[in-house]
Parts: sequence; structure tokens; C-alpha cells
Amino acid sequence: MAAGTSSRFLPLSLEKPKGLLEVKGEILIERQIRQLKEAGVNDITIVTGYKATAFDYLRDKFGVDLVFNEDYNRYNNTSSIIRVIDLLSNTFICCSDHYFSRNLFLDKSDESYYASLYAKGQTREYCLNIDSHDYIKDVKVGGQDSWYMAGHAYFTESFSRKFHEILIKEYSKECVRNSYWEDVYIQYIKNLPMQIRRYSDSDIFEFDTLDELREFDSSYIGNTRSKILKDICQKMSWKESEITHITKLSNSEYSSAFSIEHNKEVFRVVPNPENTTIEKL
Repeated sequence: MAAGTSSRFLPLSLEKPKGLLEVKGEILIERQIRQLKEAGVNDITIVTGYKATAFDYLRDKFGVDLVFNEDYNRYNNTSSIIRVIDLLSNTFICCSDHYFSRNLFLDKSDESYYASLYAKGQTREYCLNIDSHDYIKDVKVGGQDSWYMAGHAYFTESFSRKFHEILIKEYSKECVRNSYWEDVYIQYIKNLPMQIRRYSDSDIFEFDTLDELREFDSSYIGNTRSKILKDICQKMSWKESEITHITKLSNSEYSSAFSIEHNKEVFRVVPNPENTTIEKL
């Protein structure tokens, strides 16, 4: 799945899809594709949406298929799954912006599973309640000291058939189109047996902000790869390393507006191809 706008990852996501970020010398989605192929998975379909043409080169480079989700900016990721619903069989469901430090696709399974990490203390993630055979009994949003959904999922052929039938029926509902596919799974959890697959924090990484990416790839501290941030630094005589805590301004009239911190001062930024504006808050 590579259709989303990744709006929390401003301003880098304004310039390219998050799955096309270079992390430790590799493009995120290219790394996943290589890992899938190393595990013997060659039938790979990428669902695109936001800046879809940026992914076109992957056809020639890796022989993947591309499917466009025209509802990427209107509905949630169920709108991506529904476009490939007939392709689901023994299938990995992946997000293009995850970084797997080792090839997790080599971990074979005869059961459907969802990859999971452990949260010590409070978390707002999708927390799992597991039975004695490692099957997921229930999922709650938020919890404490809990395993939670993180990374990829694997559907067996039988799981895919059941999920296909359910999603086709449910997708006519507006609330479902605005939901994650995981929410549909949770609603029908008794009919869709799925196990937990536990991983270490060092196995799966997701970067929601530039600060988080910098913790993992220090090369981004001094070089953000962002033309917008480079232009700001040139205009303000700043160093890129001095810009931190970038936050989307949801209450702004501009959908692309964000705030940044520089030497503990906060600034409002409105990107513009001709003249980006920046003002102190």
C-alpha cells in the first residue's frame, strides 16, 4: 500500500511519497521489494494514489504491477485493499514506508498473522488480546504494556476468501470506506482467525516525523533532502540541523502549513513554489 499522503511527515511528504524516501542508502519501498523477492515472492502489486507517477519506474526496475486508487485522498486504506481484493490469496499486506532491518518475509507461516511489537507503558496503538494458542481474540485502540499491531500482515488463501466476501459486502458503507482494513477485521474477528507474530523493536521501524527518522538515520540531521527546508535555511541563514519538531498545523487555512522550532522559537511555515512564507509564532 503506497497511496497515502503521509501528511504528518511534512514537508518531505509534500515533495515525494514517503515510501520513496532514502533511508540508510536505500529507497524504502525498493528495500521491501528486494526483501520480498529474496523470500521468493515475485507477484507484487503496489496500490498508488498520491503522486502516483513517482512510482512508475518500479515497473521496469522490479517488474511489479501498479494499481491506482483514485480515492486515496477521500477514503482510508480500505479503498486501497478493495482495488486488489480479487488478487488476495497467500498474500503479504505491507505499507510502503516501513523499514525492516532484516528480511521478515523469510519467516514462513501456515497461519494468517499480524506482525506485532511490544509497548512498555501507555500506547495509543491497536493493542492485542491473545489466547493460549497465539490467536488474536480482541483488539483495542490504546492500552498499557501490550503487544500491538505493527508492520506487515500475512493472509492465507482461506483468510483471503473470507475477507474478500466481508469487504465486498461492507464497502458500500461510508464508515467502512473511511476506516482501516484492520477495523473491518476487528469487527469480524471471530470469522477471521489470525495469529500474532512477535518481533523486536530492532526489526520493524516506522518514521512518523523527521525527528524520528533522524534518530534512525543520522545523515538527515544535516541534510533533510527537502528543498522546502533548504530554502528556509537559506532565507533565514539557518543550518538544517537546527530545525526540529516539525508539526502539521491542522487549524490552518493552508493544508500544507506546518510549524518548526529553531533555537526554542516556533515558526509557522506555508510552503509555496514561488515564495515560502515563514513567520514567528
